[in-house]
Amino acid sequence: MTIIVRCEECEKRYRVPDNRAGKSVKCKECGTILLIPPLDEPPKSRDGTDLLRHEPRIREFELAAGNEVHIEAISAHIEQHIGPVSMVFHEIISDLVHIDIHWVKPFGERPWHTLVTSGMSDRPMTVPDVCQDLRFAELLIQLPKTWKISQEAFSDEENYWPVRLLKVLARLPHEYDTWLGSGHTVPNGDPAEPYADNTAFSCALILPPLNFGDDFHKLIIDDKLSIHFYSVVPLYPEETNYKLDFGLDKLLAQFSRHGIEDVTDLKRVNTCRRKKWFGLF
Repeated sequence: MTIIVRCEECEKRYRVPDNRAGKSVKCKECGTILLIPPLDEPPKSRDGTDLLRHEPRIREFELAAGNEVHIEAISAHIEQHIGPVSMVFHEIISDLVHIDIHWVKPFGERPWHTLVTSGMSDRPMTVPDVCQDLRFAELLIQLPKTWKISQEAFSDEENYWPVRLLKVLARLPHEYDTWLGSGHTVPNGDPAEPYADNTAFSCALILPPLNFGDDFHKLIIDDKLSIHFYSVVPLYPEETNYKLDFGLDKLLAQFSRHGIEDVTDLKRVNTCRRKKWFGLF
């Protein structure tokens, strides 16, 4: 087993053996002393948030079929609050939960693509006792109108990665007995890698979907099942680290300052990139 340690000064990441737990090492890049967290407690970010790392999955493949009643209810909810569903991208073989992707094309007041999952909510997530109302969720991502969306376009990972991201995130709580909720961040691996060659985004931030009315945020199926909808906002590595160091509110303040919205923009500004100064001093 290895422990991942990140230098808070230069952001260099290291893998260290678990026999160094509780000890300190010097960053090879900048010389900062790094404290390696003990094994008996999860490491914490600078703002005090627990950093959870999942062990390799041990549960076997479990074939899943979609709940037709839930699929129809979610589709009707999407059409009522977002727009007409142009197509549903169905999974052929599903593990644990059957994840379909509902596609709403750009139109009028919402000139962007919206992709929404169904199936994540077929199983409850493992939530803290105080969050029982949040056991069921679905996810969405919003893409610019120029994004190529078709079965043929999805053969290119540069077009498909948002769909893959939705599916990975939708299955994650059920694979590892955990949960996703507002403010959570999920990196693309450890250490995190870009989702595709056409982007430097490497982490997903889960947030309430701001581009849609409050009535969309929660779908009540019956007195035992309420589904919460969350927007997936891709982050640059520096934004992920900033959020872990200073908290969600500070990151959202950076977003507000730079006019960052929920629609994914591959060319948007990195709100937390450090400025480089050139010249003689």
